[in-house]
Amino acid sequence: MLSSKNAVSIMNDTNPTRTRRRGRIFPEIQWSEEKIAQWKAQQEAFYQRCKLIFDRLQPDLIKTHYNWYMTVEPESGDYFLDKDEIVAINMSRQKHPNAPFFLFRINATGVSGTI
Repeated sequence: MLSSKNAVSIMNDTNPTRTRRRGRIFPEIQWSEEKIAQWKAQQEAFYQRCKLIFDRLQPDLIKTHYNWYMTVEPESGDYFLDKDEIVAINMSRQKHPNAPFFLFRINATGVSGTI
């Protein structure tokens, strides 16, 4: 029979067999600097198209819908308003299921989240 001192010693002597792996999860997927720059430019162009619609509507909506959420789909020019962020997103997805949209908050900055 092992004493409690020996049992603790045996339990502490075990080494983990798991090795730590550092690095990318999928190292075979690497974007070049050009592809990263192209993706950022596409994201910025999409944001600017949505922001045009938001800037046009914001002065009127800020009076009646302050701190509501607004999703904008720039291809059709459609926008959806609701007090709840999830409801506004779902309304946009119901009307345009495969189209990307941008979420704004109707306030002075248009930022919808915390930084």
